[in-house]
Amino acid sequence: MENFQNPSEQEIRELLVRVRTIAVVGLSPRPNRPSYKVASQLQRFGYRIIPVRPAVESVLGEKAYASLREVPDKIDLVDVFRAPEHVDAIVEQCLALNLPAIWLQDGIVNAPAAARARADGMAVVMNRCVYRDYMSFFGPVPHP
Repeated sequence: MENFQNPSEQEIRELLVRVRTIAVVGLSPRPNRPSYKVASQLQRFGYRIIPVRPAVESVLGEKAYASLREVPDKIDLVDVFRAPEHVDAIVEQCLALNLPAIWLQDGIVNAPAAARARADGMAVVMNRCVYRDYMSFFGPVPHP
């Protein structure tokens, strides 16, 4: 990951406690997809999930938006389920909107984009699963 280092376990835990609303970029409406499985679990834990995916009206009972720019609500974390080549544009949107944190799921590695987001003050977690981390810190209980 080219000199990129994720926050400490304690910092990640604190981030998950602080977050209330998660915009999931690339959230699939198909229940068999990893993005749907992760988002539905996070929703069960008490997080508000905002789907960000063009050409979809809603996912998990929440209105979907074509881009982060269209979301009218406050976003605490952007959870990314898109290929690494799309991360630069997502980071640009996050920075333009002054969003506080971005999480790149397992297998999504774009160290230059992650470094740029961090340099501009965002909390950045890369190549980790937010659901797995939540479970390791809190178990299957509602959001702390």
